Amino acid sequence: MPFPTTRWSLLAHASLHGDSVQREALAEFYRRYRVPVVDFIQRRQGNRAQAEDLAQEFFVHLMEDSTLGRADRARGKFRSFLLGALLRFLARDHRRKQTDKRGGGESPVSLDAAAGGEGEAEPAVPAEVARAFDREWAQDLLVRAWAEVDAAWVARGAATELATLKSFLPGATETPTYEAAAARLGWTLARLKTEIFRLRGQFRDHVRAEIALTVETPAEIEAELAHLHTVLANPDA
Repeated sequence: MPFPTTRWSLLAHASLHGDSVQREALAEFYRRYRVPVVDFIQRRQGNRAQAEDLAQEFFVHLMEDSTLGRADRARGKFRSFLLGALLRFLARDHRRKQTDKRGGGESPVSLDAAAGGEGEAEPAVPAEVARAFDREWAQDLLVRAWAEVDAAWVARGAATELATLKSFLPGATETPTYEAAAARLGWTLARLKTEIFRLRGQFRDHVRAEIALTVETPAEIEAELAHLHTVLANPDA
């Protein structure tokens, strides 16, 4: 599998006010990472509608100020950069609201400061906060990966077969016997087992492809995969 353009590399040349390719890069960024950001904000503040509004404001700030293009990939994983930027944004938003309650105004704050400008140290992120964000990130990644698999099967007219095969994947609520599933599909047992094996491989490949978009080298994929597996397997850790 060719190693794809990472979010770092792609967004370094992206701009909200650039050409259509640059704007589409930012639109893709928003589509891909909106859900974990909204979920994270809602977990901290409890209101879904407010979380949606804050998330949109967060992404617009990053895009308009071109902070993404100036982000230093040497500081760590893309996921970690995004969490740091989000925590700064939420802290700034909280300070602004507290100032408004007191009837005062707040001096404009550079968005470099809100999202990690040059020379600024990364924020200290409590371990439980990082784990919560990582879980939401991992869950959304799995949803995106599965959507790619599902779309491919539907496109070739195999949605019915997929519905049966899905019951043999981790997380299924009810798994039939191999014999019952093979009879339902009119397949031999050997073919059923082969298709289950292939489906698992397809899903695994799409998960790896999603991860590859957020790291710099193929060697980092396995470490990121192991980390995300750990945060999903140990939700209370």
